[in-house]
Amino acid sequence: MKIYKLSLTLALMLLFSMSFAQEAIDNKVWKALSSVEYKITEDEYGELYVPVFSEEAKAMEGKEVTVPGYIIPFEGLFKPDHVIVSSLPLASCFFCGSGGPETVIEVYLDESIDYTESVVAFKGKLKLNDQDYEQLMYILEDAELIGEVGK
Repeated sequence: MKIYKLSLTLALMLLFSMSFAQEAIDNKVWKALSSVEYKITEDEYGELYVPVFSEEAKAMEGKEVTVPGYIIPFEGLFKPDHVIVSSLPLASCFFCGSGGPETVIEVYLDESIDYTESVVAFKGKLKLNDQDYEQLMYILEDAELIGEVGK
């Protein structure tokens, strides 16, 4: 009986986390960015996965786009003018959960912002990054915070 209760509890937790992970923000920019593929190469440190961006993502590069998302509050990474934004809630994002690297974008803001747990939208110029491995593969430059989504 104890095993049954434990199994049922684990199953319910798994179902809850799966449904929570599927709460990605529905946005045409995130959809285009999610269709990335990778080619495997090597450098002096070993195997390297280099992003191969979709034609849809390439068509948006250098253009102003609006991206909604969740600010990721990593110690040392949250700076008022440089944030990481995820299309998934924190528990499911690339750094903490099951999301892939295509679910996050690095945002460089013109003005400092305060952290919030709300879904917010940013507007800026999209840069696709397949060269600098010190940065994320998606970058939003000259960005501004538009505000909370749905308010």
